[in-house]
Amino acid sequence: MNRILSRRGVLGAGLAGLLAATATGFSIVESSAQEVVLRLSSPATPTDQRAVALTEVFAPAVEEFATFEPHWNATLFKQGTELEAIARGNLEMSITSAQELATIFPEWSIFTAGYLHRDAEHQKKVFEADFMEPMKKKVEDELGVKLLAVMYLGRRQLNLRTEDKVMTPDDLAGVKLRMPGTDAWQFLGSALGANPVPMAFTEVYTALQTGAIDGQDNPLPTDRDSKFYEVTKQIVLTSHLVDLNYLAFSRKVWDSLTPEQQEIVQKAANDAAESGRQKQLALEEELVQFFKGEGLEVYEPDIESFRSHVQRAYLESEFAKDWPEGMVDKINAVQ
Repeated sequence: MNRILSRRGVLGAGLAGLLAATATGFSIVESSAQEVVLRLSSPATPTDQRAVALTEVFAPAVEEFATFEPHWNATLFKQGTELEAIARGNLEMSITSAQELATIFPEWSIFTAGYLHRDAEHQKKVFEADFMEPMKKKVEDELGVKLLAVMYLGRRQLNLRTEDKVMTPDDLAGVKLRMPGTDAWQFLGSALGANPVPMAFTEVYTALQTGAIDGQDNPLPTDRDSKFYEVTKQIVLTSHLVDLNYLAFSRKVWDSLTPEQQEIVQKAANDAAESGRQKQLALEEELVQFFKGEGLEVYEPDIESFRSHVQRAYLESEFAKDWPEGMVDKINAVQ
């Protein structure tokens, strides 16, 4: 469980699981007395808006036929191994990212690019657009993972323990910026002008405290929930990524549900995502003053300087070669 499977390995595992299920006639809902247990593994904290929404909105909506069993703080599966666990049939749900999907399906790296989505509403409309269906179906067919909804994580900002003011990408030269370990995340850190350092989320607080890293990037609510403000001195409002997660669901479990149950699960996922989205947006507005009250300097840099630098880096990168033809134009056209 300490590595991401190769694409071929994941496909083999998913196919084997599906064949085994077919051969045995397995059905989670064969008996009305048999309840579905939906275990979710995520590195998110229990107070994260996504966690709250799933606990307060999703769980009650499915409780007539399923028990939602969340495991936060990566206590069930290590961060980055959740998709592998679902593909193997060892997990029912997770909160995954475009960065993780891109390790298996390179075309998903388009949603790791900085300054692509305009805001939370644009992000939602893009996910629901018809042109997204082939990409989502490929994940279902080849990985055994159904993406139920897009979850707004927030606008990612730079959070630094250093005091030097950051106005342009040049000001980040030499700054050790924690980013998750995938190529997509590491590239984003470089595109911003920093020196990206791969590190698990659970190690970030201590690394900031000891100076092993100079900073990290996350939405403001995550900075608050994880108390990063205790070990940092400034927040630079770059808004470089309208960050997202996807609520991932086992295709094998989905296929075992009745059409009525599938409809309930889908609506519960949509409602939970919308609840988390609205609360996250409201919270972001409040937290600037909170962090200032905690003694941090909070300010906006030269956004256009960052935007042009980041977009140029992506368009010149290998990532852009994997993006579906015309997809950027389609995304830009969504109103």
